[in-house]
Amino acid sequence: MVFVIYYGLIIFILEVRSIMSQGTGREDEALERGLKLRHVNMIAIGGAIGTGLFVGTGGSLSEGGAGGILLGYCLISVMIFFSMTSLGEMSTYMPVSGAFETYSTRFVSPAFGFAMGLNYWFNWAVTIACELEAATLVLRFWFPHANSLIWSVAFLLFLFLLNWFSVGSFGEAEFWFAGIKVVTIVVFLVVGVLMIAGVMGGNSPGFSNWNVGKGAFPNGVGGMIKVFLIAGFSFQGTELIGIMAGEAKNPEEAVPKAVKAIFFRILLFYIGSIIVIAFLLPYTDPSLLKTGVENISVSPFTLVFQRAGIAIAAAIMNAVILTSVLSAGNSAIYAGSRVLYAMATERKLPEAFAKTNKRGVPYVSLIFTTVFGLLSFFGSFVGEGTLYLWMVNTIGISGFITWFGIGLDHYRFRQAFKLQGKDESALKYKAKWFPVGPWICMLMCAFVVLFQWYANGVSDFQSFMATYIGLILFIVLWVGWRLKHHDKLVPLAEMDLTPDQGNIKERAK
Repeated sequence: MVFVIYYGLIIFILEVRSIMSQGTGREDEALERGLKLRHVNMIAIGGAIGTGLFVGTGGSLSEGGAGGILLGYCLISVMIFFSMTSLGEMSTYMPVSGAFETYSTRFVSPAFGFAMGLNYWFNWAVTIACELEAATLVLRFWFPHANSLIWSVAFLLFLFLLNWFSVGSFGEAEFWFAGIKVVTIVVFLVVGVLMIAGVMGGNSPGFSNWNVGKGAFPNGVGGMIKVFLIAGFSFQGTELIGIMAGEAKNPEEAVPKAVKAIFFRILLFYIGSIIVIAFLLPYTDPSLLKTGVENISVSPFTLVFQRAGIAIAAAIMNAVILTSVLSAGNSAIYAGSRVLYAMATERKLPEAFAKTNKRGVPYVSLIFTTVFGLLSFFGSFVGEGTLYLWMVNTIGISGFITWFGIGLDHYRFRQAFKLQGKDESALKYKAKWFPVGPWICMLMCAFVVLFQWYANGVSDFQSFMATYIGLILFIVLWVGWRLKHHDKLVPLAEMDLTPDQGNIKERAK
């Protein structure tokens, strides 16, 4: 069912493209470089911190144990680091709003770029629906009888307006959202270290939680793979640096700084938090969150704060998680609209999606993404919500498909760069350990995606489709475009390596 609706929507868009492109001319199509350096830096530091870390780590700990969660997040962190350094190199050299969708088109093939772009857009559009549902569930902590539909529409309107006014208002909102999350993590780490040392919350637990039950790896390889997927969901959003490069005031300065901050952000915020959780909470704790955000009060962060003697821990974390939910929704609307805009400027979608208002906001793409997200949310109220659940399942591996594509784009970009005799000094930022980085990124992403059948216990066609619907849609889009347009892999010697900055201009202040 979801396949028919999704593919039908894509076919509809493609068919009306030719009709709409015959109009009388388009409006101003230039985006605005309105993201300041502090916006990009703060979003790079805290933009990817969200419910995946605050809430999802409970499920990771129960699945992987103390050793499994730490090893799983460390391995995924390595993959993310190499993926972002690859993206950083390309984004600094060619800062376009389409980012990896544009790179996939130029460095692999138009069919691959088309599939990458719609895969990424669909991921964020459905994320809007997920965050709307999460926000209403979080609000029930304070307002048990609140009308979910009214709150969801109110939240969506708020996020829509943030993106409607200008890219600067999006950046400013994300700056403060990220700041709140960063402060929370820092406080959590300080409290956690004091508890591990036995200064707060009673005696030090030592390594007792690493030996409880079946030990540090209670569910073996299967548990580790499940941790990989949860960790991957937690890190989704790091690639927004590439999207933001197209609207950063000084991308050659902003992007390298943001990418360099990734390593320390991962090491401190993610790995540091995982270490604290692994030492202070046993994987057998019955309070660990496993089923979603309905039980925010028993997220790992809340449990640690409560055991440290902070009485209002649940209320504090509920507010922080609500901030994270709004931040994710804000990023989803922004990213989704920019991907549609970029694809329209490349004539892959109707030209109307490239229209911008006087403030440089691609308003048609913004409206379409927002409405699709709202309709996806309504899907959770239809029947038993099966359509909605299938759409949400596409998010699980969508991030890994994106990161795989970034690694492939970068590898071929460098191959062409060398073949065409270009001087590497032209690269303002160079990814570390090339070509090892892209290969590690691609191999790890492929491993996680292909072995989902093992982790999820796929035993029949329905469970197979539920697990791999995202991958199937990606392949259908890729093959469908290739068959229709008969395009092939872009030869390295013919690859367009012009360091243009896309259809973006500095606007008069």
